[in-house]
Amino acid sequence: MEKSFWRDRSVFVTGHTGFKGGWISLWLSNLGAKVHGYSLSPPTTPNFFSETQLENRMQSSTIADIQDLTTLMFALKTAKPSIVIHMAAQPLVRESYVKPVETFSTNVIGTVNLLEAVRSVNTIEAIVNITTDKCYENQEWARSYRETDRLGGHDPYSSSKACAELVTATYRKSFLAEAGIQLASVRAGNVIGGGDWATDRLIPDFLRAVDAGKSLSIRSPSAIRPWQHVLEPLSGYLLLAERLVIEGAAFAEAWNFGPEETDSKPVSRILDRLCEKVPGANWVLDRSPQPHEASVLKLDSVKSNTRLNWAPRWSLDTALDKTVEWHQLWKEGQSMAEVSVRQIESFEME
Repeated sequence: MEKSFWRDRSVFVTGHTGFKGGWISLWLSNLGAKVHGYSLSPPTTPNFFSETQLENRMQSSTIADIQDLTTLMFALKTAKPSIVIHMAAQPLVRESYVKPVETFSTNVIGTVNLLEAVRSVNTIEAIVNITTDKCYENQEWARSYRETDRLGGHDPYSSSKACAELVTATYRKSFLAEAGIQLASVRAGNVIGGGDWATDRLIPDFLRAVDAGKSLSIRSPSAIRPWQHVLEPLSGYLLLAERLVIEGAAFAEAWNFGPEETDSKPVSRILDRLCEKVPGANWVLDRSPQPHEASVLKLDSVKSNTRLNWAPRWSLDTALDKTVEWHQLWKEGQSMAEVSVRQIESFEME
């Protein structure tokens, strides 16, 4: 990334109160960008947004629903952004089984609203729409999924994100390309890092169990996922945004940002590594019936490697170390904005 590119540039981030949205908003502010956020209230207590006092580093923070087109349009017109990063979503697979209508409404209609609102703002040059690695029709293949593979989804979350990809392609072809607005979608792996307190995510569940002095109950220890530190895909999103503005339509496509092949590991491997790091931690198998989840999922990032010169910087072990370190320093009462910025700057120097 070119730090000078971001200095004083107006960036509009939806979902800035969430885990990934918080990290990218903090990173952008540290680069000197003028960051405007639009999101619901933080989804958990505690949360990254509050613990880092992120609002103090932003130009504006609008707490509103992505499905409220009028408010969204007003916020965009007020911010006058150059770049839009769309992260607002219902991001949990198991939650989507409980709230399928909310999941489709947020992830599909929310994306439509965002892209429709963009059409009325003449300052926007590029949009990066964050979807998910789960947007692919999972065939339980051993090989990694490529950007050209078929979209689909067994669960409502995965299906909604596949739909959001189709919406993205439609708006690119029908409206935005001819208006000179470059639109790309990005698909990342299972991100980990400090400041994530979501339910039904492996690392937050593990840390909650440790803090409570309990054993963690695990439903699918053999499931393989593309684990990566949150800063890995975020670096790809920012790099891609630069290319969209500077070089244009050639980069207005779908992109994978996944870990090295060797870092796609089973859940049990992650837990065993964490138990080595955290005294007294342990896990047990949950044998109760569970809703469907894919057993194998890996991403092919050759396109990002070759065309964007992007590659992962931190190994899986380093990502786990940084996550546990963040959580420990939070428990010690340190300034989590300073801790997070130190991790960002350490990542930049790799």
